[in-house]
Amino acid sequence: MYRVYLVEDEVNLSKILVSYLEKEGWEVRSFYDGQSALQAVGEHPHLWILDIMLPDIDGYQLLRSIKEASPDVPVIFISARDADLDRIIGLEMGSDDYLAKPFSPRELVIRVHRLLERVYKSTPENSLINLYPYVLDEDRRMVLKGKEKIELTSKEFDLLLFFARRRGQALSRDQIINHVWGADYVGSDRSVDDLVRRLRKKMPDLRIETIYGFGYRMTAK
Repeated sequence: MYRVYLVEDEVNLSKILVSYLEKEGWEVRSFYDGQSALQAVGEHPHLWILDIMLPDIDGYQLLRSIKEASPDVPVIFISARDADLDRIIGLEMGSDDYLAKPFSPRELVIRVHRLLERVYKSTPENSLINLYPYVLDEDRRMVLKGKEKIELTSKEFDLLLFFARRRGQALSRDQIINHVWGADYVGSDRSVDDLVRRLRKKMPDLRIETIYGFGYRMTAK
């Protein structure tokens, strides 16, 4: 599921846009000012939609912070100001697309679809899995929290990936054993509990629920 962050201080417009974006199956988070959005830059969503005219900080300042934290994340600028000037400045600073107000919410949805397709379908399904505040890089078998690398053993990573691909599903201890250790594993299912305990200790912000008498379930933030 793609995570889209929308920064728009017009509350009614923001709610309309969120409704349209969520209908596409995307996880959408909205912000009504620049400072609150600035605090979320480190969450690394898949795409930002920014209004240039914000009540506190300039949209260009927010764009600069986003690109410093995540140079490859796509950004769409929206504005009611001088369209040509804003478009040129925004593109020079790294924005990927521009919409001048007023615009159709459906046009924004189409542009978001095209941008996500272009950026994230260039590699097979993109190897990054967002487990905020962690990012799981499947191809490189690496986990990051911001710029910090989380050191995991091979089995810890296999377990994390198994959970990540099945978020929201109840997974029995037998299922976990078969996936992480293999069907021919001989030993106690307490090995699962120990592996989960180690993963929780290294990544305390993960939401892994214990289903007593059965197994575990990872839930999304």
